[in-house]
Amino acid sequence: MGSWSSMSCVLVVVVLLLGSGVKAQLSPDFYSSSCPYLPYIVNQGVHSAIAKEARMGASLLRLFFHDCFVNGCDGSVLLDDTPTFKGEKGAVPNKNSARGFEVIDAIKSEVEKACPGVVSCADILATIARDSVHILGGPYWDVKLGRRDARTTSLSAANNGIPAPTSTLNQLISRFSALGLSTKDLVALSGAHTIGQARCTSFRARIYNENNIDAVLARTRQLNCPRVNGSGDNNLAPLDLQSPTYFDNRYFNNLVQKRGLLHSDQVLFNGGSTDSTVQSYSADPRSFAEDFVQAMIKMGDISPLTASQGEVRTNCRRVN
Repeated sequence: MGSWSSMSCVLVVVVLLLGSGVKAQLSPDFYSSSCPYLPYIVNQGVHSAIAKEARMGASLLRLFFHDCFVNGCDGSVLLDDTPTFKGEKGAVPNKNSARGFEVIDAIKSEVEKACPGVVSCADILATIARDSVHILGGPYWDVKLGRRDARTTSLSAANNGIPAPTSTLNQLISRFSALGLSTKDLVALSGAHTIGQARCTSFRARIYNENNIDAVLARTRQLNCPRVNGSGDNNLAPLDLQSPTYFDNRYFNNLVQKRGLLHSDQVLFNGGSTDSTVQSYSADPRSFAEDFVQAMIKMGDISPLTASQGEVRTNCRRVN
């Protein structure tokens, strides 16, 4: 009886280990021996980039989102087009808006000098995202590492996988759920819009056609975003009115006051199932910060390539 009981325990452990899958292969200490100076190199590079342009922190964080939402966190968003495939950079959610690639190039170059062929672009991007948040006043967390880089990418996957700024609440919940992210994760991760800017083409329909918007905000944004498509499409406006270069919870304060810039922002507070979470984060910045960290870690676990999968690119823009 004792022998059978012991065997049962072993089987349970094996099942649990198998069920944990690739997530168990990611660890904050993955490069502690092979590239111990990685955190310092990345942090220095992000500090330098943000010092030159505060908006860059939001752009780098956005790249991590757009990477993970398309076939997992595999660095595929960083690949340039080749004669054999069209990359994600030309997809509608990224074209003329995804930026920060030169910052990643510079950091990758320094990492390669310190520990050539060791650290993946996917892991560098994940670390850059964390540092961008922290440098701009947000929370710090231990980034799980050990991802490898994709050898290919998909334009169609990027066009279909990244939520549009016109998304409804149900569409957002469905997309996040398909990636293993909860509705609470959706709201917390949307809080990343406490930093950064958006193009006129992303919010034009909202400021001219929607009623659940603060009238002063609508009029102000109309001054720099003409009604006619094609006119001023790339003109920018801050996603967070008060502090677009500081990571705080004011994004949620704005939603409560109908001051969300994007349609996909304001639907989080519009009489639906996420209203209470928005109100909670608006009143409690610590709760938002804690849930944002957990959601970022969870997002970073989406379908990583590990072990012998993929490769470690020496140049983030192209396969080896």
